[in-house]
Amino acid sequence: MILYIAEKPSLGRAIADALPTPHKKGDGCIYVGKGDVVSWCIGHLLEQAQPESYDPVFKKWSIQHLPIVPDQWKLEVKPKTKKQFNILKKLIRQADVLVNVGDPDREGQILVDEVISFSGVSASKRSAAKRCLISDLNINAVKKSLNNLRDNNDFIPLATSALARARADWLYGINMTRLCTLQGQKSGFNGVLSIGRVQTPLLGLVVHRDLEIEGFVSKPFYEVFITLKTGAGECYQAKWKPSEACESFMDEDGRVLSRKLADNVVARVVDQNGLVKKVQKSKKKQPAPLPYNLSALQIDAAKRYGLSAKQVLDLCQQLYEKHKLITYPRSDCRYLPMEHYSGTQQVTAAIAKTCHKLSDAVAKADLRLKSKAWNDAKISAHHAIIPTAKSVDSSRLSSGEANLYELIARQYLIQFYPPFEYMDKQIDTEVSGGLFVAKQKDVLAEGWKTLFPQSKPSGNRGKTSDSSPGEAAEEAFSSVRLPDVQQGDAVLCTEAHVDEKQTSPPKHFTDATLLAAMTGIARFVNDPVIKKVLRDTDGLGTEATRAGIIELLFTRQFLTRSGKEIRATDVGRQLITSLPENMTHPDMTAHWESQLEAISQRELKYNHFMQPMALSLRELIAEVGTVRFDGLQGKGKAMVRPRRKKPAASKRASVKNDSVKSTAAKASSVKRPGMRKGS
Repeated sequence: MILYIAEKPSLGRAIADALPTPHKKGDGCIYVGKGDVVSWCIGHLLEQAQPESYDPVFKKWSIQHLPIVPDQWKLEVKPKTKKQFNILKKLIRQADVLVNVGDPDREGQILVDEVISFSGVSASKRSAAKRCLISDLNINAVKKSLNNLRDNNDFIPLATSALARARADWLYGINMTRLCTLQGQKSGFNGVLSIGRVQTPLLGLVVHRDLEIEGFVSKPFYEVFITLKTGAGECYQAKWKPSEACESFMDEDGRVLSRKLADNVVARVVDQNGLVKKVQKSKKKQPAPLPYNLSALQIDAAKRYGLSAKQVLDLCQQLYEKHKLITYPRSDCRYLPMEHYSGTQQVTAAIAKTCHKLSDAVAKADLRLKSKAWNDAKISAHHAIIPTAKSVDSSRLSSGEANLYELIARQYLIQFYPPFEYMDKQIDTEVSGGLFVAKQKDVLAEGWKTLFPQSKPSGNRGKTSDSSPGEAAEEAFSSVRLPDVQQGDAVLCTEAHVDEKQTSPPKHFTDATLLAAMTGIARFVNDPVIKKVLRDTDGLGTEATRAGIIELLFTRQFLTRSGKEIRATDVGRQLITSLPENMTHPDMTAHWESQLEAISQRELKYNHFMQPMALSLRELIAEVGTVRFDGLQGKGKAMVRPRRKKPAASKRASVKNDSVKSTAAKASSVKRPGMRKGS
C-alpha cells in the first residue's frame, strides 16, 4: 500500500482526485484505487516540547535555569490535532511505501518528515520514502507531479535547514523571552516581553525609523537652474552639477547646503556664453517585471489595495486551495520552468474567462514571446505565482480574491508583451567653468506598460503601479523637448535662479515598505561583510512566515497602526531601546537566514550552525542579565497562564526523543550540553 501524506486536507483531496478510483472517504483519510491511501497533516501535528517536558523545575521561570539547552531534543503531539496524528501513525506503520507531499518548501518538508520519524517506523522504510512536489492543485498538474516522484532523501538538506531553524528559534525565543520578562518584572513591568530572532529586529526596524523621524531636523538645500538659448533661438533649462571643489558645502547625498555658494553660481553665469560639451542619446528597453513571488505580491497589493501581508496570504490560500485559480502562493521564486511554457494558451484563456477586465489584454498578448521569466536554472522547489488553467465565474470570487487574481494574472500576461522603450537624451553644457545638465526622457513604445493604469497621462508617463520589491516604478518623462544641438555649439545663459528646498525625514513604515525592508534586509545591515553576503540571499524571515511575524507584533501590542502607517507602541519602543543593539538590528538574524539557506544547499553542516549559535546565546544571556527595563514600569498585561490539565498516560507516552534519523535530520546528531541550571 502506498500512503500519500499531504500537508493539509485540501491538498489531500486534490491528490485523491488525481489517483485511480474507486474512492472511499475514511476517518482522516481517503482510500483510493489499487489499495492506496491519501491522508494528511493539519499543518504541524508535532511541536517542540516545552522546557518543563525536559525537567519539571523549568515550569517556574527563573534566571538561574538559563540557558535551557536540550541534550536530546523532544517533540510533542499537538493536543488539538492528536486524533489526526494517531490516524496517520497507524497508516504509516501499515504502508509499504510512504510519499511526502508536503508543500514545496522547508516547512512542508519537515512537518511530514517529522511525523514519519515520530511514528517509529524502520530506518529502511524512512529511507525508501518518496517526495512529491505539487505547486498547482489542478488535476492535470497534480497527476504530472504524482508521475514524477523523487527520492525523499534528496531533500535531507532542506529538512535539516528547517530543523536547525526550529531548534535555534526555540533556544533563542524560550531563553531570551524568559530572561527579558524576568528582568522586566524586576523593573515593575506586568507582562511578557516576547523575544524572537526575527520579530525583535523587525520591531527594531520600526522603532529606529520612528526615532529617526522624531529626531530629524530639516535643513535647507539649494539647486541652481539656468535657461540656455541656442544659436537657432531655442531655449532649454539645465541644472547645475556641483564639482568636487564644492564638496565641503554639500551633505552626504550631494546636496548643496550653502545659499551663498548657489547665489555666487547664479551671479557668475547670467548673460554669459556657454559651450555644449556633450550630447548623449540612447534608446533603452525595459523588459516586463518578473511574475510574482509572495513578497512582491504582498507589496503591490499593499500599495494598490491597502491590504496587510496576512490578508494577502489568506486570500491567496483561498485562490489556491478553494478555487484552484493560482499556483502555490508561498513561493520565494519569480521564475517559471520551461515546461510551463507549453500551457500558456490554456492559462491565458482561463484568465480571459475569469477576469473580464483582462480579456482585451489576453487578446493582444503575443504568446510567441518568451520573457526572461522562463528559466529552469532559477527554479528549485518553487516557481513564481501564476494563474492556473482553471477558470471560474468571477461572481464566485470575493472582491479581495478578484483583486489579487487580477494582479497575478496581469503580471503573468505582461510576459507576453514587448519591452517598454524610451529615449534618454542628455546635454552637458559648460558656463563660466560650471557644468549644467539637461535631461529628457521620451516614450517610444509603451510595450507591457499598456496593461497598467497610468496615474498621469502626460509628464509622468512612466509611472505605473507595478514594481518589484523595494522598487518604485516612477520615472519622470519629459513634457518639453530638448533642442537638437551638437557638441561644440555655442549657447547663451539668459536666466538663472536658485530653488530653495528642505530635506525631509524618512517616512513611517507601511505594510508595503515594511515587507520590502524584510525582503531587502541587507540595506539595514550594519556589518559590511554580512551586507555583501546578503545582497543575493537576503531576507528577514521567509515568504511563509513574514505575514505572521508582522501580525504577531500587533497582537503582542508592540506595533500599532495610524492610518496606513505602522508605528511602535510605547512598550515596543522601550523594549528595543533597552536591549543590546545586536538584538535589535537585523545583522544576526540575517546571518542566520544566510546560514540556513547554506544548509539547504549542502554548503554548511547542521553542527557548524548550531554549536556557535548555542555559544553566542550564553554570551547574550550574560549581557542581557544586566539590562533594566525601567521605562516599562507599571505597563503591560498580566501573563495569562493556561488552565492546568490532568496528566494522562497517553500524553506522557506521546513525548518521545526526537531521534531525527529520518530524512529530516541525519545531519543533526550533535552532542550538546544537557539541561544545565545556570551558565
